[in-house]
Amino acid sequence: MSEHPLGAVLVIIPTYNEAENIDSITSRLRTSVPEAHVLIADDNSPDGTGKLADALAETDDHVHVMHRLGKEGLGAAYLAGFEWGLEHGYDVLVEMDADGSHQPEQLPKLLAALADADLVLGSRWVQGGRVVNWPRSREVLSRGGNLWTRIALGIPLKDATGGYRAFRRETLLGLGLDDVASAGYCFQVDLAWRALKAGFRVVEVPITFVERQYGDSKMSQKIVIEALARTTLWGIAHRANQVKGLAGRARPGRTSQGVVER
Repeated sequence: MSEHPLGAVLVIIPTYNEAENIDSITSRLRTSVPEAHVLIADDNSPDGTGKLADALAETDDHVHVMHRLGKEGLGAAYLAGFEWGLEHGYDVLVEMDADGSHQPEQLPKLLAALADADLVLGSRWVQGGRVVNWPRSREVLSRGGNLWTRIALGIPLKDATGGYRAFRRETLLGLGLDDVASAGYCFQVDLAWRALKAGFRVVEVPITFVERQYGDSKMSQKIVIEALARTTLWGIAHRANQVKGLAGRARPGRTSQGVVER
């Protein structure tokens, strides 16, 4: 297994009807970080994405494919990918969208930041981050959702909902993934919050997020409502625990709000 200076890197790319994007995103990733391995976790895409992924894997031993039974949500796909990556001994596990919105060319920056962090978030909303080709309504929704997350959970993250991120192996093992229930985009909030509560050092680095050119966005009203509802419930429980004096206990020698912005 060829290795990055941080160790063996696995980039997990969940797919559902990404036939127009999977070849390009895989090629760009393999060029940007040649030593990284790729796991395409396909949710039985009816457009043939899984077959295209198999063809890529046949010609490149750094590409692997996980065929899942059906569409179960982003969180479920990532959890399956994490389990596969941990079982196969990878040291760094990366989340990346298949549609090109997460630019593979920016992955080296995330990995460099992981050298002195436990979790690195690619952030659209820190200084230097930006979005391209988004309607104003989408930007308002994302900024508003992240503002609500900061208020509800009492965390300083500027972009807790973003899905371009790199974990150390030890971080994932320390998050208690067995009881993660969130399946949609609040999955990202859940993992980031767990990392902070566990005392891991979380770093946000600016990225340029580019709206997809091909295929349909997976964002829906149901996903937004789920994220808002779960975050609100988590926030209520968190505040109640604070009142009781039970929250905010970090591991010895570490901070429970280890957030750094770069």
